Amino acid sequence: RDRSEGEDLGIEWEVRTGGPAIGFQPTASVTYTDDAIHLAYQNTESQVLSFADTPMVSVVAPLETNPQMIMWDPETYPEVETLADLGTAGVTINVFGGGLFSEVFVAQGIWQEDQIDPSYDGSPARFVAENGAIAQQGFASAEPYNYENVFEEWGKPVAFDLLHNAGFEVYSQTVAVRPDKLDELSPCLEQVVPVIQKAVISYDADPARANAIIIDAVAQYQDFWVYDEGLAEFSVETQRELGLIGNGPDSVVGNMEESRIQGIIDQIAEAGLDTNDIAPSDIMTNEFIDESIGF
Repeated sequence: RDRSEGEDLGIEWEVRTGGPAIGFQPTASVTYTDDAIHLAYQNTESQVLSFADTPMVSVVAPLETNPQMIMWDPETYPEVETLADLGTAGVTINVFGGGLFSEVFVAQGIWQEDQIDPSYDGSPARFVAENGAIAQQGFASAEPYNYENVFEEWGKPVAFDLLHNAGFEVYSQTVAVRPDKLDELSPCLEQVVPVIQKAVISYDADPARANAIIIDAVAQYQDFWVYDEGLAEFSVETQRELGLIGNGPDSVVGNMEESRIQGIIDQIAEAGLDTNDIAPSDIMTNEFIDESIGF
C-alpha cells in the first residue's frame, strides 16, 4: 500500500533478512538461486566486482551517502581528523575481510598496506581491549552511539570520518534487480520505486512507527545485532546531520548519478582490480524514479 496516497497498489511484500539467515551469502547470489526473491540490497563496489557472475541493476538509492566510516579514539589520537590522517599517523585499521575500500585507499596512497588488519568481526572486544590504539570500521549511524551508551566497557565518545568524505562515494544499500528480470518486473517497479522514494521522506518526517517495527524485528531475529529506541533515534538524527539521506545534486531523492558511479569504477580499476569493462548504465537505471519526489 502507498501509505502517502492511501492507495492499494496490488503488490504483496515479503521482506527477508540476510546476513546470518542466509549464511552471509551475497544478496546478489541469492537472487540467482531463488526466483522468489526479486529485489536485493546492493552497493556500487560489489556490483562492479561481481558483474561477471551475478550482475545486478540498482533502481533506487534510498541513502544518498554511504554511512560506512572508520572510527578511532579521540583521546589516543587527538591529531587525527580524517581518514588520510590515520594513514599519516600509521594507525592499525581493523576492517572486515574482503572490503574493497581499503584496497582503493592503499592504491591512492592514503593508507599503507601494512596498516590494514582484515580481522574485524563486528564485535567491540578488540577495540576495547586495545584501549583505542586501533581504528575500526563501522556505521556512523550506529557505532558512535553504541560505544558511548551501550558498550559500558568503553562508555565514551569515538571520533570518525566517512569513507565518502575520502572520495569513495559508492551508493550503499540500493534496491536492485537482476538485469534479465528487468523487463518482467518493470510494471511492478514503476509503482514500487516511487513508494520507496516517498518512504525516505515520510520516515524522516515521522520515524516512530518504522523504528518500532525495526526494533521488534531485530529482537525476533536474535542474531548478533542489537537495536533499541535510543539507537533508532540517534540513527535518524545522524542521517539528517551527515546527509546520509537527502536529495542528490538536484531536487530528487533516490536517483543516482552516472558520473559518481564512473568515479568508483575508475578507482577500482586504479587499484588493479577487474571492473569487467562495465559502464554505469550496466549497473543502475533512473527510469523508474519519479522526479517530482524529493526533500
